[in-house]
Amino acid sequence: METFLIKAVQFMLALAFLVIIHEFGHYIFSRIFGIRVEKFYMFFDPWFSLAKWKPKARPGADPGKTSWRDTEYGIGWIPLGGYCKISGMIDESLDTAQMASEPKPWEFRSKPAWQRLLVMVGGVLFNFILAVLIYAGIAWHWGTSYVPFDKATEGFDFVPAAQAVGFRNGDIPLSADGEPLDAADPDYSLRMAQAKEVKVLRNRRDTVSIAIPDKFILSLNEDKGFMYYRLPVWIDRVVAGEPAAKAGLLEGDHIVAVDTFATPSYTELTAALRATAGRAVPVTVERGGKPMTFTVTPTAEGKLGFQLRPLTDIYPVVVQRYGFFGSFPKGWELGTTTLSNYVSSMKLVFTREGASQVGGFGTIGSLFPARWDWLSFWEITAFISLALAFMNLLPIPGLDGGHIMFLLWEVVTRRKVSENVLINAQYAGMIFLILLMLYANANDIFRAFFK
Repeated sequence: METFLIKAVQFMLALAFLVIIHEFGHYIFSRIFGIRVEKFYMFFDPWFSLAKWKPKARPGADPGKTSWRDTEYGIGWIPLGGYCKISGMIDESLDTAQMASEPKPWEFRSKPAWQRLLVMVGGVLFNFILAVLIYAGIAWHWGTSYVPFDKATEGFDFVPAAQAVGFRNGDIPLSADGEPLDAADPDYSLRMAQAKEVKVLRNRRDTVSIAIPDKFILSLNEDKGFMYYRLPVWIDRVVAGEPAAKAGLLEGDHIVAVDTFATPSYTELTAALRATAGRAVPVTVERGGKPMTFTVTPTAEGKLGFQLRPLTDIYPVVVQRYGFFGSFPKGWELGTTTLSNYVSSMKLVFTREGASQVGGFGTIGSLFPARWDWLSFWEITAFISLALAFMNLLPIPGLDGGHIMFLLWEVVTRRKVSENVLINAQYAGMIFLILLMLYANANDIFRAFFK
C-alpha cells in the first residue's frame, strides 16, 4: 500500500504541474493577443469545483480590453487533465450558445488565423520547453554519471523477454547494427531494442551476435525494462547476531560461491541462498585477494544478514558536470533526442501487438519509483511532458492538434472552416478520446488482475 501511495503522489504531482504549464501556454498567448480567458482550471470541474477564485474587476477598467482579472481560476475534482476556456472558441466546454452571438473583438474567433494558431500551439510549445528546462536542471544539479560497459566486468542481467531472443545474464553490450554502444548514451537500451542485430561480449571473451525480431520492443513492456547492471556480492556491513556475523564474514569480503553455486552477482546469490536455506553450507569469499571458506547457515528465508556494497562503490563511475550555461545545450540534446525516440517508437502502437500494450493512468503511474527520488521524479516528469506535447499534436479533434489542423487549412485556403463542422468534429473527437481512455485504462486493469 505504501508503494502505491508513493507512486500515486508522484504521478498526481507531476500531472498537476504539467497540466498547469500546458494550459498556461494557451493562456499566455491568449493574453498577448488580447483574447479573453474565462476559466483557467487544473483538473475538470463538472457540477462543482474544489476551489475557485475570481478577481474583482478593477474600478474604471475599459470593458473592451482584456485582463487577467477576467479569468476564474480554480481546481476541479476530476484529475484527468485541465483546461483553459477561451472566449469565442469551440472547445471541450462545447459552449454553442456563446458561438450563436455576434463575435466580440476580444474573442478567439475574431483574431487572425496566425494568432489563433499560436494560441493553440502554445500548450505543446510550453510542454516541450519545460522538458528541455528540466533536463537542463538535471544536468546542472546532478550532472550525468554512468559506469562504462567495459568496466562492468560481471555484465548485465536481462529481463525474460530479452533472454527469449538470445541475451544471457552476464552479457556486455558492444554494438547495435554495427554502431558501438556506450553507457554515456542515455538511449543505449532503446537503440538495442530497435536494432536488427546486437553484438555482445559473453564470458568475457566471446563476441556473440543476437538477431532482434521485429516489434521486439513491445515485448519489453511486460517486463518494464530491458537490462540492469549485475551487482557483484561485496559485503558493505555485517549485521550483528545474523548468520554472516556468527560465521566470521567481514565488511569488504567478496562472496564468490555458496556451496556448489558460483555467485558472480546478487542474482545468483539469492538463488543459491534459497536453495540452501536452513542448512549449514560452505561459503567462499575473497578477502584481501585470498580465497577463504566459512561454514554458514542461511536463515529459513535464505538470508545471511549483511548489506551489499553499492554498484557505484564497486565499479568506476564517470561523472560529467555542467555549468549553468553549459546545462542548456545538454538539456536541448536530451529533450530532442528523447522526443525523437518516442516519436519513432509510436509507429508500433498502430499494430495489433502495440494496441494491446496501450496503457492508461496505471501504466503512467508505474513509471515512477517505489521510493521517493527527486532525480527519477524529474526525469520521468520531463519524459511525460514530451509525450504530452506529442500526443496533443496528433490531428484529432478535441486535442490541440485537431484545432491546429483546421487552422492550417484556413491559413492555406484562406477560408474558415464552418462552425457546424468544428462543433461536430469536437463531438466526434471527444467521443473517440473518451473511448480511447476507457480502452487504455481497461488494459491496465486486465494486466493487473488477469496477467
